[in-house]
Amino acid sequence: FRRVLFRSEVAETEAYQHQAATALDISAARGTSSDPALKISHLVKEFKPSRSFREKHPERLTAQGMHRAVADISLQVYPGEVVVLLGANGAGKTTTLACAQGLTEPTSGTIQLLSEDPLLASPEMRASVGIMLQDGGLPNAVRPVPLLEHVAQMYANPYPVGELVDRLGIDAFNGTNIRRLSGGQKQRVSLAAALLGRPSVLFLDEPSAGLDPQSRNVVFDIIREQREAGVAIILTTHLIDDAQKLADYVYIIDNGQTAREGTVPELVTGDGVVRLHFTLEAPSPTRDDLLPVHLRTDVELIEHTPYSLGGLGEYELRGPLTPEHLSAFTTALAHHYLMPNSLTMEPKTLEDVFLDISGRDIR
Repeated sequence: FRRVLFRSEVAETEAYQHQAATALDISAARGTSSDPALKISHLVKEFKPSRSFREKHPERLTAQGMHRAVADISLQVYPGEVVVLLGANGAGKTTTLACAQGLTEPTSGTIQLLSEDPLLASPEMRASVGIMLQDGGLPNAVRPVPLLEHVAQMYANPYPVGELVDRLGIDAFNGTNIRRLSGGQKQRVSLAAALLGRPSVLFLDEPSAGLDPQSRNVVFDIIREQREAGVAIILTTHLIDDAQKLADYVYIIDNGQTAREGTVPELVTGDGVVRLHFTLEAPSPTRDDLLPVHLRTDVELIEHTPYSLGGLGEYELRGPLTPEHLSAFTTALAHHYLMPNSLTMEPKTLEDVFLDISGRDIR
C-alpha cells in the first residue's frame, strides 16, 4: 500500500514539475519574439448608471456618480497564443473587449490592436481581426451558407466557405434561417464568420457555449490550429474546464481590475495548496486523528459526501501538503484499519483559484 502511494506521488510530482517548467517557458517567451498583437494599458471605462443601478449599488459609484465598469486593466496578447479572460458576471470582461475591438471608447488608458488604435482603425487592420460575439450578431432572416458566402466577398483572400461549412457541420442545418437555429448552431456559424478573413487576431466570446461534445472538440481543434498558425486569440468563457484546456495565459478580472494573471500551472500552484481526495467505506477520521499537531497548520478536512451504508464517503485534505503529510495520513489510516477505495493528489484547479478571487456567491 505504501509503495503504491509512493509511486503515485512520484508520478504526480513529476507531472507538476513538467507543468511548472512549461509554465516558466511560456512566461519567459512572452514578448521575446514579437510585439503584442493586443496591448491594453491602464484601461478605465465609466458609464452613466441607470437609476436602478444607483439605488442598488451606491458603493460602486465614483465621486462624480459614474459607474466605473473597468477600473484599471492592463494586458498583452502575443501572436500564437491563446489568452483567456475569466471573471464573474459584471467583472468587466465584456466592456474590456468592447474597448479592445473599437466598439466602445475608453474613458482613459491606451489600446493598441495590431499597432493601431481600434477606434481609428484602418480597413486593413479591421480585415485582420475576427470577432465572434456571444449573441452572434447575425441577421435572423437568412440561411447560414448564403450569409457566409456574402461575408466572404468582403475579403480579398477569404477562407474557403465550403471547408468551414464542412468542418463545422453547418450544411446539416443550412435549410433553416438563423432565427430558428439552436444556440450551439448559431455559435458554429459565428465562428465560421469570424474565421473567413484569415484573421491575425481572433476574439472569441464563449465559443463553446451550447455545443454538443463532438462540436466542442472540433471547435477546440480549430482554436489550436489557429494558434499554431500564429493567430493571437483572446477568449472569454464561463466554462473553466475549457479555459484550463486551451489557455496559454490567463487573466482573472474582478471588480474591473486584473486580480491575477499567469499560466494555468502558475496560477494553480502559486500558493502551494494541494488537494488530497480520498473515498472510504466508512466515516473519515477527523483532521486531528489524521495529522499530528505540527502538520495541521493551514490544512483542512472537507467532507464532500458523508458515508452512508452501502455507499462511499468522499473526503479531501486541502492545504500546503508535503510528503510528511502523506506519510502521516497513510499511517493514520493504517492505524484505523482503513483502506481508501480511491486516492488522488493534485494541486488546486483553475476553478478553485477563480472562486477564491471572485467568491462563491451569485452576483
